[in-house]
Amino acid sequence: MLRPQADPVVEAVPTGMRIAGAFSWRFLVTVAALAVVVALVVLLQDIVVPFLVGLLVCALLAPFSAFLQRHGWPKWLSVLTACLAVVVVLGVLALVVTAQIRYDLPTLERRLSSNVQTFQTLLATEPFGITSAQVTKYLAEATKFLQTHVASILSGAAEAGSGLVHALEGLFIVVFTTIFVLVDGRRIWSWVVRIFPRRSRGRIDAAGQAGWKTLTSFIRVQLVVAVTDALGIVIGALALGLPLAVPIGVIVFFGAFVPVVGAIVAGIVAVLIALVFNGLVPALIMLGVVVVVQQLESHVLHPFLTGSAVRVHPLGVVLGVTAGTTIAGVVGAFFAVPFIATVNAMVHAAADWRPGEDPSDTPAAEDSDDREVDRGESDPGGVAHGGVQS
Repeated sequence: MLRPQADPVVEAVPTGMRIAGAFSWRFLVTVAALAVVVALVVLLQDIVVPFLVGLLVCALLAPFSAFLQRHGWPKWLSVLTACLAVVVVLGVLALVVTAQIRYDLPTLERRLSSNVQTFQTLLATEPFGITSAQVTKYLAEATKFLQTHVASILSGAAEAGSGLVHALEGLFIVVFTTIFVLVDGRRIWSWVVRIFPRRSRGRIDAAGQAGWKTLTSFIRVQLVVAVTDALGIVIGALALGLPLAVPIGVIVFFGAFVPVVGAIVAGIVAVLIALVFNGLVPALIMLGVVVVVQQLESHVLHPFLTGSAVRVHPLGVVLGVTAGTTIAGVVGAFFAVPFIATVNAMVHAAADWRPGEDPSDTPAAEDSDDREVDRGESDPGGVAHGGVQS
């Protein structure tokens, strides 16, 4: 047979350049596709963000729901109990925080008044030389500024009201996402898998199983880390006689779910409260407590608890949180690490998958209580479509 004649123009280009060109245009097309996805996420952020929060809540509650079902509880009762447990915990935290604020309020007023007087005395001395009259003048100018810009302030208040409406809408999406994924997550995932071509369904299913297992492991690890951090900070605050110890602990608890950034912000809040109400020395001691707790988290809790479940290098965590913060602010920082960990697990599972393997027989499906899968003709090799476990 005659071989096709080579194009002299193509042959004139070095092989390495042709490979680089082929790689480059494919890379640019991939980046463009990802940019379109990001643009759609930003456009639909009022839906996407609550949906992702609902998935995280579901990943936290799914093991508890599965545990109850394995012990004979009906699915609807297990899901309802898991959701009520979250509501009860949040309600108890709110009551405890409110009670301590009311209890510490008189002490806070006395300490704040004393510290303000001390601060004014410090400002009146050299090298500051700021007298009470000057402070009063500055306050009058600030009041005049607020009165002049009252229209813009009211506009900001209106925007805040609109934000409250969006927050309520987001809460509605979070609740329904959590409930429906817990109740019918396997069938939802089965429908998602069927969107893809038949040849890729097994690989997609395996990736989903691995991603869900990693996400649930990550959430459980973060929960343990958050509780440990909060207890450490609260114990240190109580030992120093700090007011608002429980509210500080609650801030630390929720801040721990945002790696790196959350810990820093929560630590700054604790140190500032110690500085304002107890003075410089307690603030320095509180700073030492925060550093010790963070070192315990970094060098003891994460290495022992995370293990092989969430394989994300610390450099990846820092860069991911930074990139997420740059792209989407606090929301991006919150979702950066679970997103990286989940995608990393999915990519590895998809690369390691071989035709004929059943994802429901892998460790990713060990926690599932529902073994009903669809093995119809559209499933080559008998690969299960079950994915999100409830």
